[in-house]
Amino acid sequence: MLREKLSHFNVILASGSPRRQQFFKDLDLDFEIRLKEVEEIFPDHLKAEEITDFLADLKSKPFDQELKKNDLLITSDTIVWLNNTALGKPKNYDQAFNMLKSLSNTTHDVITSVSIKSKDFQHIINDITKVYFKEISSEEIDYYIKTYQPFDKAGAYGIQEWIGKIGIDKIEGSYFNVMGLPVHKLYKELLLLETS
Repeated sequence: MLREKLSHFNVILASGSPRRQQFFKDLDLDFEIRLKEVEEIFPDHLKAEEITDFLADLKSKPFDQELKKNDLLITSDTIVWLNNTALGKPKNYDQAFNMLKSLSNTTHDVITSVSIKSKDFQHIINDITKVYFKEISSEEIDYYIKTYQPFDKAGAYGIQEWIGKIGIDKIEGSYFNVMGLPVHKLYKELLLLETS
Protein backbone atom coordinates (compact mmCIF):
# COMPACT_ATOMS: atom_id res chain seq x y z
CA MET A 1 0.00 0.00 0.00
CA LEU A 2 2.71 2.50 0.99
CA ARG A 3 4.86 1.37 -1.92
CA GLU A 4 2.37 2.88 -4.39
CA LYS A 5 1.69 5.97 -2.26
CA LEU A 6 5.40 6.79 -2.06
CA SER A 7 6.36 5.65 -5.53
CA HIS A 8 7.56 9.15 -6.53
CA PHE A 9 9.88 9.32 -3.49
CA ASN A 10 13.32 7.78 -3.10
CA VAL A 11 13.03 6.56 0.49
CA ILE A 12 16.33 6.52 2.42
CA LEU A 13 16.59 4.80 5.78
CA ALA A 14 19.61 6.09 7.69
CA SER A 15 19.80 3.31 10.24
CA GLY A 16 22.09 0.35 10.75
CA SER A 17 19.52 -1.31 13.03
CA PRO A 18 18.45 -4.69 11.61
CA ARG A 19 15.11 -4.29 13.40
CA ARG A 20 14.31 -0.94 11.76
CA GLN A 21 15.38 -2.30 8.38
CA GLN A 22 13.05 -5.27 8.85
CA PHE A 23 10.15 -2.96 9.77
CA PHE A 24 10.63 -1.10 6.49
CA LYS A 25 10.57 -4.40 4.60
CA ASP A 26 7.44 -5.41 6.53
CA LEU A 27 5.78 -2.16 5.42
CA ASP A 28 6.51 -3.27 1.84
CA LEU A 29 8.51 -0.13 1.16
CA ASP A 30 11.08 0.36 -1.56
CA PHE A 31 14.02 1.92 0.26
CA GLU A 32 17.77 2.19 0.34
CA ILE A 33 20.02 2.19 3.39
CA ARG A 34 22.48 5.05 3.68
CA LEU A 35 24.61 5.43 6.80
CA LYS A 36 26.65 8.29 8.23
CA GLU A 37 28.52 8.38 11.53
CA VAL A 38 27.00 10.78 14.05
CA GLU A 39 28.17 11.39 17.60
CA GLU A 40 24.97 11.05 19.63
CA ILE A 41 25.45 13.89 22.11
CA PHE A 42 22.58 16.05 23.32
CA PRO A 43 22.35 19.15 25.55
CA ASP A 44 21.99 18.35 29.27
CA HIS A 45 18.81 20.38 29.71
CA LEU A 46 16.78 18.18 27.36
CA LYS A 47 14.34 15.68 28.86
CA ALA A 48 12.54 12.54 27.62
CA GLU A 49 11.20 12.95 24.07
CA GLU A 50 13.10 16.24 23.68
CA ILE A 51 16.25 14.09 23.65
CA THR A 52 15.08 11.63 20.99
CA ASP A 53 13.58 14.44 18.87
CA PHE A 54 16.94 16.23 19.02
CA LEU A 55 18.94 13.08 18.16
CA ALA A 56 16.63 12.01 15.30
CA ASP A 57 17.11 15.50 13.84
CA LEU A 58 20.88 15.42 14.53
CA LYS A 59 21.17 12.15 12.59
CA SER A 60 19.49 13.79 9.57
CA LYS A 61 21.80 16.82 9.36
CA PRO A 62 24.81 15.14 7.63
CA PHE A 63 22.50 14.40 4.67
CA ASP A 64 21.27 17.99 4.18
CA GLN A 65 23.64 18.88 1.34
CA GLU A 66 23.03 15.69 -0.65
CA LEU A 67 19.25 15.33 -0.52
CA LYS A 68 17.74 15.52 -3.99
CA LYS A 69 14.26 16.73 -4.90
CA ASN A 70 12.46 13.39 -4.49
CA ASP A 71 14.51 12.02 -1.59
CA LEU A 72 12.72 11.17 1.64
CA LEU A 73 15.15 10.60 4.53
CA ILE A 74 14.10 8.70 7.66
CA THR A 75 16.25 8.91 10.81
CA SER A 76 15.34 7.65 14.25
CA ASP A 77 16.51 7.42 17.84
CA THR A 78 15.39 5.42 20.87
CA ILE A 79 16.16 5.85 24.56
CA VAL A 80 15.08 4.21 27.77
CA TRP A 81 13.92 6.91 30.21
CA LEU A 82 14.31 5.89 33.86
CA ASN A 83 14.19 8.14 36.92
CA ASN A 84 14.70 11.28 34.83
CA THR A 85 17.77 9.77 33.15
CA ALA A 86 18.29 8.64 29.56
CA LEU A 87 19.78 5.18 29.11
CA GLY A 88 21.38 4.79 25.71
CA LYS A 89 23.36 1.83 24.36
CA PRO A 90 25.83 0.19 26.75
CA LYS A 91 29.49 0.24 25.74
CA ASN A 92 30.50 -2.89 27.66
CA TYR A 93 29.38 -5.72 29.95
CA ASP A 94 29.49 -3.64 33.14
CA GLN A 95 27.37 -0.85 31.68
CA ALA A 96 24.84 -3.36 30.35
CA PHE A 97 24.71 -5.16 33.72
CA ASN A 98 24.18 -1.91 35.64
CA MET A 99 21.47 -0.75 33.24
CA LEU A 100 19.54 -4.01 33.53
CA LYS A 101 19.96 -4.04 37.31
CA SER A 102 18.47 -0.53 37.43
CA LEU A 103 15.50 -1.64 35.28
CA SER A 104 14.79 -4.67 37.50
CA ASN A 105 11.54 -4.49 39.48
CA THR A 106 10.64 -1.06 38.14
CA THR A 107 8.82 0.80 35.38
CA HIS A 108 10.44 2.84 32.64
CA ASP A 109 9.50 4.61 29.40
CA VAL A 110 10.88 3.66 26.00
CA ILE A 111 10.85 6.73 23.76
CA THR A 112 11.46 6.70 20.02
CA SER A 113 11.50 9.70 17.70
CA VAL A 114 11.44 9.56 13.92
CA SER A 115 12.46 12.36 11.56
CA ILE A 116 10.95 12.39 8.07
CA LYS A 117 12.87 14.85 5.94
CA SER A 118 13.01 16.05 2.35
CA LYS A 119 14.56 19.10 0.72
CA ASP A 120 11.35 21.01 1.43
CA PHE A 121 10.07 19.82 4.80
CA GLN A 122 10.78 17.94 7.99
CA HIS A 123 8.33 16.21 10.35
CA ILE A 124 9.43 14.73 13.67
CA ILE A 125 7.12 12.34 15.47
CA ASN A 126 7.63 10.40 18.69
CA ASP A 127 6.03 7.67 20.74
CA ILE A 128 6.29 6.56 24.37
CA THR A 129 5.71 3.06 25.73
CA LYS A 130 5.64 2.23 29.43
CA VAL A 131 7.43 -1.03 30.28
CA TYR A 132 7.06 -2.95 33.55
CA PHE A 133 9.96 -5.23 34.50
CA LYS A 134 9.71 -7.91 37.17
CA GLU A 135 12.66 -8.45 39.48
CA ILE A 136 15.42 -10.05 37.44
CA SER A 137 18.30 -11.79 39.18
CA SER A 138 21.99 -11.14 38.68
CA GLU A 139 22.27 -14.65 37.19
CA GLU A 140 19.53 -13.90 34.66
CA ILE A 141 21.18 -10.61 33.72
CA ASP A 142 24.58 -12.27 33.35
CA TYR A 143 23.14 -15.06 31.17
CA TYR A 144 21.30 -12.59 28.96
CA ILE A 145 24.28 -10.29 28.36
CA LYS A 146 26.67 -13.16 27.63
CA THR A 147 24.20 -14.96 25.34
CA TYR A 148 22.64 -12.03 23.49
CA GLN A 149 25.32 -9.27 23.60
CA PRO A 150 22.75 -6.43 23.74
CA PHE A 151 25.26 -3.64 23.10
CA ASP A 152 23.35 -2.17 20.15
CA LYS A 153 20.16 -1.68 22.17
CA ALA A 154 19.01 1.26 24.28
CA GLY A 155 18.75 0.22 27.90
CA ALA A 156 20.73 -2.96 27.13
CA TYR A 157 17.76 -5.10 26.21
CA GLY A 158 15.55 -6.21 23.34
CA ILE A 159 11.92 -6.83 24.26
CA GLN A 160 11.73 -9.50 21.55
CA GLU A 161 14.64 -11.43 23.09
CA TRP A 162 14.87 -13.84 26.04
CA ILE A 163 15.01 -11.08 28.67
CA GLY A 164 11.76 -9.58 27.39
CA LYS A 165 10.01 -12.93 27.41
CA ILE A 166 11.00 -13.78 30.99
CA GLY A 167 11.34 -10.31 32.50
CA ILE A 168 8.57 -8.02 31.28
CA ASP A 169 5.25 -8.19 33.14
CA LYS A 170 3.34 -5.83 30.86
CA ILE A 171 3.60 -2.81 28.61
CA GLU A 172 1.34 0.17 27.94
CA GLY A 173 1.66 1.36 24.37
CA SER A 174 3.31 0.07 21.20
CA TYR A 175 5.40 -3.12 21.38
CA PHE A 176 7.17 -2.19 18.13
CA ASN A 177 8.13 1.19 19.58
CA VAL A 178 10.10 -0.70 22.25
CA MET A 179 11.84 -2.60 19.44
CA GLY A 180 12.91 0.77 18.01
CA LEU A 181 10.23 2.10 15.66
CA PRO A 182 6.64 3.27 16.26
CA VAL A 183 5.53 1.63 13.03
CA HIS A 184 1.85 2.63 13.40
CA LYS A 185 2.72 6.34 13.72
CA LEU A 186 5.28 6.25 10.91
CA TYR A 187 2.77 4.54 8.60
CA LYS A 188 0.12 7.17 9.37
CA GLU A 189 2.60 10.03 8.84
CA LEU A 190 3.80 8.63 5.51
CA LEU A 191 0.22 8.22 4.29
CA LEU A 192 -0.47 11.84 5.20
CA LEU A 193 2.57 13.00 3.22
CA GLU A 194 1.01 11.70 0.06
CA THR A 195 -2.34 13.38 0.63
CA SER A 196 -1.06 16.71 1.93
